[in-house]
Amino acid sequence: RDALKLAKLLKTEELTPIYVPEPEDEAVRDLSRSRETAMKDLKDAKYQLKALLLRNNITSKVNDNWSLQHLRWLAELVLPHPCQQIVLQEAVSTITERLKRLKRLDNELTHQVKNWRYYPVVKAVQALRGVRLLVATGVIAELGDLTRFDHPRKLMSYLGLVPSEHSSGGKRHLGAITKCGNSRARRLLVEGAHSYKHNANISKEMQLRQEGLPKEVIDIAWQAQLRLCRRYNRLMHKGKHRNVVVTAIAREMIAYIWAISREVVLPVIDVTLRLARMPA
Repeated sequence: RDALKLAKLLKTEELTPIYVPEPEDEAVRDLSRSRETAMKDLKDAKYQLKALLLRNNITSKVNDNWSLQHLRWLAELVLPHPCQQIVLQEAVSTITERLKRLKRLDNELTHQVKNWRYYPVVKAVQALRGVRLLVATGVIAELGDLTRFDHPRKLMSYLGLVPSEHSSGGKRHLGAITKCGNSRARRLLVEGAHSYKHNANISKEMQLRQEGLPKEVIDIAWQAQLRLCRRYNRLMHKGKHRNVVVTAIAREMIAYIWAISREVVLPVIDVTLRLARMPA
C-alpha cells in the first residue's frame, strides 16, 4: 500500500525531491569543518594562556601577539612558582602544536579544493567582497549545488536569514530571523558581511582573485559591492543596530552568490558511476 501511494504521488508530481551530496562533497565539508575546529582549539589555548598571565598580573611587552618575538618573550618568562612555570610551558607547547596543525589543514584544504568538482564555483564566488577561500569553501561545502533553488528568496529562507512572522487576523508582525537551516553557512556569511562597512573599492587582493573569471561574474561582484556598501551605510544612518545591518547584508550576499553560481558551468556527474557507489 505504501508503494502504491508513493507511485501515485510521484505520478502527480506531489513528491519533493531532496538534495543528496556526493561522498566527495561530504569529504571536503569534513575537511573544512576540521579546519574550523582547529582554529577554535587554537583560540581556546590562547585564552587559557592569557588567563594565566592575567592572574599573575603579567603584561606582555610585545605589541604583536603570537608573533615569533612574542613567543620568544613567553619562552624567557619566569613565573613565581615552579608549578606555574610548568603550566606556562605546557600552554606554549600546546599553542605551538595547534599552530602547526592549523597550517597543515590550511595547506590540505587549499590543495584538495582545487581538485573538487565545485572548485569553479568556489573560485567564482571569491570575486565578491568578504568572500575569500575559507568562506567560499565553507558555504559551498555546506550548501552544495545552489542552482537547485529556482529563486534566491528560497535560498535565504533555507539558511534562516529571513524574518520570522507572527500574524493574527489583520495584524502582521515581523520578528527576528528564523535561524533555520545550516548555522555554519549562515555564520560564515555574517562574518563576510562585516567587510561592507567600508566604501566600495577593488583592492589588489580582490583583483588577483578576479583574474581569469568571466566578465559576467566580475560585473555581478561589482554590482553587489556597490549595492551592499550603500545599503550598509544607509541602514547605519537610520540608527539600526549593527548586528541587524550585518544580517541584512548577509541575506543579500547569498543572493549574489546564487547569481554567480548560475554563471558557472559544472561537469555533469555520471549517473552510472553514482549508482555503482551505492550499496546493494
